[in-house]
Amino acid sequence: MNCYSCGKTLTELDYRRGDTCPGCRRDTRACKNCQHYSPGLNNDCKEPSADRVVEKEKSNFCDYFLAGAPTALGKSPTDLKSAADALFKKKS
Repeated sequence: MNCYSCGKTLTELDYRRGDTCPGCRRDTRACKNCQHYSPGLNNDCKEPSADRVVEKEKSNFCDYFLAGAPTALGKSPTDLKSAADALFKKKS
């Protein structure tokens, strides 16, 4: 699990309310560090029963929080960029 902001590796114990990332000092128990975080969905969250959270980078009391920043279909950003490059590659 990595910090959404700086990418520093975090452990399960780093996600308690009020904890901050040792790398960038941002709140760790925040929407952007949750596996349910999904910009564009209602409340930017895949969990339909979750309460609305306005500040996605601030610590909150969400009962549905699952530690670990989300990735699209389990792929890394490098894998996603490679796939996009291959899709839009110009043909000679």
